[in-house]
Amino acid sequence: MTALLSIDLGTEGARVAVFADDGAVLGTGHDTYPTRYPRPGWAEQDPEDWWRAVAAATRAALAGAGEPEIAGVAVATTASTVVVLDDAGRPLRPAILWMDARAAAESEATAATRHDVLKYAGGSDAVEWLVPKAMWLARHEPGVYRSAARIVEAVDYLTWRLTGRWTASQMNACCKYNHDPRGGGHPHDLYALLGVPDLAAKLPADVLRVGAAAGEVTAATRAELGLRGRPTVAVGGIDAHLSLLATGGLEPGRLSIVCGTSNAFVAEVDAPVFTPAIWGPYPDALRPGHWLVEGGQVSAGSVLRWTSEDLLGVKRAELPRLCAEAEQVRPGEHGLVVLDHFMGNRTPLRDPGLRGAVLGLTLGTTPAQLYRAAVESVAYGTRQVLESFLTAGVPVKDIYVSGGVRHNPLWLKTMADVLGRPLLLVGRPGGAADAGDNLTLRACAVLAATATGAHSGLAQAAEAFAPVTTLVEPEGRDVHGGAYEAGYDLYRQATAATREVSHLLSRPREETG
Repeated sequence: MTALLSIDLGTEGARVAVFADDGAVLGTGHDTYPTRYPRPGWAEQDPEDWWRAVAAATRAALAGAGEPEIAGVAVATTASTVVVLDDAGRPLRPAILWMDARAAAESEATAATRHDVLKYAGGSDAVEWLVPKAMWLARHEPGVYRSAARIVEAVDYLTWRLTGRWTASQMNACCKYNHDPRGGGHPHDLYALLGVPDLAAKLPADVLRVGAAAGEVTAATRAELGLRGRPTVAVGGIDAHLSLLATGGLEPGRLSIVCGTSNAFVAEVDAPVFTPAIWGPYPDALRPGHWLVEGGQVSAGSVLRWTSEDLLGVKRAELPRLCAEAEQVRPGEHGLVVLDHFMGNRTPLRDPGLRGAVLGLTLGTTPAQLYRAAVESVAYGTRQVLESFLTAGVPVKDIYVSGGVRHNPLWLKTMADVLGRPLLLVGRPGGAADAGDNLTLRACAVLAATATGAHSGLAQAAEAFAPVTTLVEPEGRDVHGGAYEAGYDLYRQATAATREVSHLLSRPREETG
């Protein structure tokens, strides 16, 4: 029997799964790595830690699956997580993580160019993306920038580690560094305007479509990972963006919300929509002839983890008790407004200088009330992104949600109630972790199946790998008496009222004296 290997490089660790060609999970593995926060708003990881974790998780997944022969491999990673390498592929510095907001000034500079290709990015490159981060390196670490033979996305780095060949995912190229597959490719003139005229030479020259064959796993890497066979490596992409491939089809009107450390919203549309409130539309990023649109919350599950574990000291095993107590607090009765902008706002405000806040605290505020307010805040941020999609004219018929929200019933229920729409939850609420419920891993299996020729295209492969879903219905306004409407209005008012102070607090120390 041959099988497919899926690798998901997430924020906290590497997850690997072995899939049969019918979508069944044969084996799984997981390994972690640390994140370092050297300054407020910064986040870094060591690429060598990634590879160590990928190797350990792969060996565990293969052992659990009975060591089958692997026909295809695909990789998904966070983005833009940017790796800086010498000509031998050795890291010159820690990787700059997707959530890192150090390049705020560089992000603003991209908007000032008014370059035509930026119409595909909402008018500017976001602080998270590769180009602003490369600009920051050129300005603040010029020696490292000059020495860099490669400045690449994490997915391209892992593909190189597997195949020994430098290729770029067209998804990442379009979505994260302004590559235009319908125009001139890499925008050399834009990079020159931004002070990094040689950036294109540091990017992979071969930009390949998602699901294409990037190459074969090298003999040395097969031995290191314990792979049998001569697997084809599929071109992967961005973890959340690929999730659309794992919803069971690619019909218009599907919105995927991957709810984890951050919340990522992805939809594919037949005609472009242009608005600064949404990232995109990205031409041909997932499939030729279509446009990908993206939104998101930088901090989502991370806000809830910080509130429960770091602030309240509640261990992860004790979280169900805290959730049960918080569920007894009626919406609006806690008198609090929490802002979820702990690492800035991704969309629709596109403001990396925003910061988190808790307003309305009294000496009588309880841990349950505070946690309840934090959950509502994350749900309000989700509603804000959804409304930006609808206002822009993105058709939203079915909303698929996946990720860590499945294990937090209060978060899941509150999200449905605040949105006022039914949700299709991938997997079963509160069930044991199952790699089959991880849309990113399932999507990687779709890519691997496509690259090996098992299916004729992404749409056909997506139908073959449909997941199990559970319908989550919202409670009506008559149950909550309009409390969520009032809370959402306060959330938006508080964001506007604290913006100036947030910007002052988020500036580097040398700017504030």
